[in-house]
Amino acid sequence: MTPTTPATANGRKQVKKRKIFHRRKVCRFCADSSIVIDYKDSKSLRYFITERGKIIPRRISGTCAKHQRTLTVAIKRARTIALLPFVGSMD
Repeated sequence: MTPTTPATANGRKQVKKRKIFHRRKVCRFCADSSIVIDYKDSKSLRYFITERGKIIPRRISGTCAKHQRTLTVAIKRARTIALLPFVGSMD
């Protein structure tokens, strides 16, 4: 007799799926209330912008909805007065 692999009803091999554990991101502005979102602080705002100049979404950055809105407004204000670029470098 030859050993058989477990198969489903449609004849395909059964594959075990691993459960992926994602650590919940904590909003850094909620955790430390001393951090203030300011459009004049371009160095801290650059952390929330990609190298192409796009604003990083909150599911990646981990900020809450309230602080993501204020971050977006601050980044757009900084772009308007030329503290941040609208687009990334052309390398």
